[in-house]
Amino acid sequence: MATVHLIHGYLCSGKTTLAKELERRTGGVRFSLDEWMTAVTGDPIRLDDELYERLYGLVMGLWPSITEGGLDVILDFGFWTRRRRDEARAAATASGSSVRLYLVRCPDDIARARCRERNKNLGADYHISDEGYDALRSKFEPLGSDEEHELVE
Repeated sequence: MATVHLIHGYLCSGKTTLAKELERRTGGVRFSLDEWMTAVTGDPIRLDDELYERLYGLVMGLWPSITEGGLDVILDFGFWTRRRRDEARAAATASGSSVRLYLVRCPDDIARARCRERNKNLGADYHISDEGYDALRSKFEPLGSDEEHELVE
């Protein structure tokens, strides 16, 4: 049975590092919307909510066929809202897959330092200012007490 790995965490907490490790360890297929956004736009600074939603829909329609073929899928989406986590869990169940939810976290001072360092060497990652780091916090919905998960620190 294939497993869908859902990676949840705030900015620069180590989500992509975990996702890449899971990809290596499981032989699964990793999807990162941030990487897709940067590849499509060629711009690591511009955030385009409409394009993000379109890419999200595209990937959500694609990965179930991969798990139905027996391969694990690693979704490096952040899963900032309960609604998105619930959607992914429902899609995994419908495709006959198991689900593993990971909470990736680190102290804010370390995450901020990672963002600053990443800003110096942009590639597939977004530029995130200190102001942006704080402003995006309002969009982040922590896991509910009923959401079974594995903690990665």
